[in-house]
Parts: sequence; structure tokens; C-alpha cells
Amino acid sequence: MRIRSALPGLVIAQLALVQPAWAQHAGHDMTMPEPETAPEAPSDPHAHHHAEPEPASDPHAGHAMPHTMAMPVEESAVPSIETPPPPDAGSGPARAADAIWGADAMKASRTALAHEMGAMTYSMVMADRLEYRAHKGGDSYLWDVQGWYGGDIDRLWIKSEGEGAFGEKPEDAEVQALWSHAIGAWFDLQAGVRQDFAGPDRTHAVIGIQGLAPYKFELDAAAFVSNKGDVTARIEAELDQRITQRLVLQPRGEITLSAQDIPELGVGLGLDKAELGIRLRYEVAREFAPYIGVEREWRVGGSADYARMRGERAAATSFVAGIRAWF
Repeated sequence: MRIRSALPGLVIAQLALVQPAWAQHAGHDMTMPEPETAPEAPSDPHAHHHAEPEPASDPHAGHAMPHTMAMPVEESAVPSIETPPPPDAGSGPARAADAIWGADAMKASRTALAHEMGAMTYSMVMADRLEYRAHKGGDSYLWDVQGWYGGDIDRLWIKSEGEGAFGEKPEDAEVQALWSHAIGAWFDLQAGVRQDFAGPDRTHAVIGIQGLAPYKFELDAAAFVSNKGDVTARIEAELDQRITQRLVLQPRGEITLSAQDIPELGVGLGLDKAELGIRLRYEVAREFAPYIGVEREWRVGGSADYARMRGERAAATSFVAGIRAWF
């Protein structure tokens, strides 16, 4: 009888020990909301003996997570920053300021503006090569000077070059007077006359181009027709390669051509002469730069034969030292 009366108490005690999972975590802040219909957990005096370890707290619990992917913006949603001009734009008088300041005052202003924006005149003189040349058989000198005066489009060019041995008359000497007209952003068309002062007297008509070729090659090419009917041409090219802001290496090449033999000048048909050299200059100032270098010269074909007949060498190497200056 005692056993039967104790059974109901044992059963109730066992049922109290078996708790649902949600009841074991009572008193903790859960991230998932509890169902509204969940029954209230009964109080358990032995809960602290059977409680499971608490999970680590989540720093993001209860916070909304931002999106990691940016949503694309439709092109039509971006407002345009360009708006068309008003319908009456440009419909006013061409010289509206005349009505306020007077035509005479604005005429002077327009003249000054045109002058300052492209009608100004400039000038420059460049001694590209003033050099001493040391080579076998005697030393010599050379000059190559040019200058211009004018505006952005039209200019007057004066060029002079020549060479000779020390203590003797120049072997070659010439002066050119040329009108130059810009035919693009990089080249000028030049035409004029050339007068030779050494050797047989010659006057030439000149036409050529001068400017900056691709890859920054400075190019000067011209054709000459003399008063004797001789047709010749000359092409010069040089390139400035900056090693530092003041140290510049300059390769240079030149060839002369002839359409016929000119015995009195020692010039043969075809390629007359070729020069190839390299100079290293130091710009003490942008306007003044001493240099040293070496140059090789060849006379070709009939010109080489004429040189040998005069007792000269057909090829020569020269060590050069000179000054490049401009103002």
C-alpha cells in the first residue's frame, strides 16, 4: 500500500525533470522570437543542476545586416549635366558691346585682341653649330646659323652656313633668304633665294619644308635650282635626346643630292655627300650650350672621284667641339 501511494509522486518528479529545449534556456536573450502560442515554462528548482552551457554571444544579434552588393543604377536615373542653349541664344547683334561702349572704343579693343591672340611678331637667332673640327690633314671650322622674324603663320628666315680650313678661304659659304608659311601645326613651307660666296658664283631658287617630324625629328629639306640650270637638294635631320635636364645627346644626319654632274663644283650625279654625327652638349643655360662630338663624312660616286682627282680623301672623320646658342 505504501508503494502504490508513492508512485504518483515519483512520476510527477520524473516529469518535472524532462523539460522542453526552450525551457532549458529560460532567462537568456534569444535572437529568434518565441512563438506566441508557446506555453509558459514551469519553474524548476533543480534547473541550475542540469542547465546546458550558454552559447557564445553573437555581436550581430538583433542588428540588421547591410547588403554587400551594390545595386546597379539605371542610366536614365542619372541626371544630364548638359542642357541645350536657350532658343534666343546667338540671335543678338554680332557686336552688342558697341551699343554700350561705342564703336570706336570697341574697334580698338578688337584690334588689340586680334594682335595679342595671333598677330604678334617675334624673332629668334640660332647658332646651331659654331664648331672647331679636328681631322687628319688639317683642322677646320664650320658655322650653321639661322634666324627668323614674323608671326605664327608667316615669317622671314635668314640662313647661313659654310666651312673651311684655318688660314684659308672658306670652301663653302652660302646665305639664304626665305619666306616661310605654316602649312600645318608642325611644318612650314619655305621659298626664296640662295647665294653662294665660295667657289663659282651661283644664285639658286629655293623651295623646301622645315619642321618637326614624328618622333621629334627636326627636319629641314630643300631643293635648289641655280642660275646655271643645276638642280640639287639637301636633307638634314637631327634629334635631341635628353639624358638629364641639361645634358643632351644629339644624333645628326645630312645628305646632298644632284640631278646632274657639276664638274666645276666637284659634284657627281646622284648622291653627292653624306654626313653622320653625334654631339653631346651641356646646357649651362637654355640659351647657351657647349658641346663635343664626332662626325663622319663620305663623298659618294662621281663626287668621290672628283675629290680623289683634287688629292682629297673621299671619307673623313672629324672630332668636333663647339657652341650652340640662341637669343
